Parts: sequence; C-alpha cells; structure tokens
Amino acid sequence: MLLGPAEVRELAEALGVRPTKQRGQNFVIDPNTVRRIVRTAELGGDDVVVEVGPGLGSLTLALLETAAHVTAIEVDDVLAASLPATVRARLPERAGRFSLVHEDALRVTELPGPQPTALVANLPYNVAVPVLLHLLATFPSIERTLVMVQSEVADRLAAPPGSKVYGVPSAKAAWYCEVKRAGAIGRNVFWPAPNVDSGLVSLVRRAHPPRTRASRTEVFAVVDAAFAQRRKTLRAALSGWAGSGAAAEQALRAAGVSPQARGESLTIAEFAAIAEHGPRREAAPGRRDGDDEEHTA
Repeated sequence: MLLGPAEVRELAEALGVRPTKQRGQNFVIDPNTVRRIVRTAELGGDDVVVEVGPGLGSLTLALLETAAHVTAIEVDDVLAASLPATVRARLPERAGRFSLVHEDALRVTELPGPQPTALVANLPYNVAVPVLLHLLATFPSIERTLVMVQSEVADRLAAPPGSKVYGVPSAKAAWYCEVKRAGAIGRNVFWPAPNVDSGLVSLVRRAHPPRTRASRTEVFAVVDAAFAQRRKTLRAALSGWAGSGAAAEQALRAAGVSPQARGESLTIAEFAAIAEHGPRREAAPGRRDGDDEEHTA
C-alpha cells in the first residue's frame, strides 16, 4: 500500500506536480525509509500524529498503518487537494482516521479532533527549525517528536553546550525537549535527490521546562542576544539586551554565570537564570515557572 519510486512519479505526473526548492520539497520514494521512520518514532496504536509537509503521502500512509489518527498539514494547493484521495485509494480502511489541514504550518494554532501526542515529519528544509519550535510551543500535548531534516540542522538541534554547532536551535529545542540524533538518511531515498544529507532527530518533551520566574519569551530573548554575537563574551553580547555592559555583568553574576563565558557554553537552565535576573523584568503574580503564551522562534 505504500508508495514506491514508480508510484510517486506516476502520481506526481498525474497531478502535474514538480517538487520546488522554494518549498523545500523532496519526496521520499523508498517504502523502507518511511517504515524505519515510523519504527524509530516508537508510535503506538493510541497515538495521534501530526505530520507537516506530507507531499504525495509516502510517510502519511506508513503513519496511518500504525497510529490511531494522523493529521497532515500541507500548504501546497495541489498536494493538499490530492492527499485525501490517495489515502482513500491506498488505505481505505484507515481513511476515517485521517485529517487534512490546508494551511501554512507556521500559522496553525489549532487542529481538528483529538490533540496530537506525536509529531512525525519530513520537514521542509527551508523552514524546519521555525516549524518545529512553533508546533512544540503551540501543542504542549506533543510528547514525542521525530523529524527528518538536513543533516547539519540535525546536528545543530541535538548539539550539547560546548559544541561548535551549539546555538539558538539547540538551546530553544532543549527548553522543550530532550534532543538526540536518531540516525542518518541517504540522498537516494528522495526525489529529487537533494544536494545534502539528511538526519533524524528525536525530541522527547520534558515534564517541565527549566524552573524560572522568567517567561519563555524572556528566556529566548537572552538566547537570541547571546548568539547574535557568539564570538563575544556574554558581558559584551548581552549589553544591548541588558542596557549596558555593567547591567549585563550584574545579571550574569546574579545568575552564577561568568561574564567572560560565551553563549555556546551555557545550558538552557543557565539562560533561564540570566533572564530571571534581567533588567525591568517583573514576574506576573500567580504565573507558573516558565509559563508564557507567546513564542519566539
């Protein structure tokens, strides 16, 4: 029932679809790869899965074979219109467990049916990190995530403090989840074959974000400032955020962080501590640690 190379190309030709770089489209044409993704995601029969960028439906069909429900988010008009028919034709007994949201994933704030418990997707490479962070922020019911992204992006997402590639995506993903690399994906399983390697990233949501009186938005503002000038010491890098170098040093020392340290050495908990001691920050009465309705990608 899954789509192989011939079926993918035939379906694309029938729809007049050509993958576009603008939307980061590279369709998976290998059934073994989508089975591996579903297996690595450790989905159960009760899981409600949200998928982003389903394309022609290669991964969608594999997810439907296992999950209780799959909601696919697709922005492309032609692909969104054709996907329900593909599901009905190839997996009719599961068609009732499929929902489609025809929208830009970065604008989605609600989903039909039960709340998702898992996010599994071959994310469009050009928007992978913003989409991932947006969905983790918007749907706290998502407990487990497995995404396929460009290999370098996978490295950055899973990088620990002190790594050369540790940065904004690493720190912000760590606010929500425990993150690790979950495997590599070759180029020949895609059509068209991309010019970069791909990787799987596993994210398991933390029971609680780092304990802090600062909001997520305030913490993420410190992360952004620290890495905007990553070669500088935190005293210098955070001077704009704090209002001056002296104010930045005061916040850093209050948080137990050396003013001479650099952002790449800090854990997300340390960023949270700095935000808590930032200038003009007043915790809203009754707000739980880390609560914030806003989101900064």
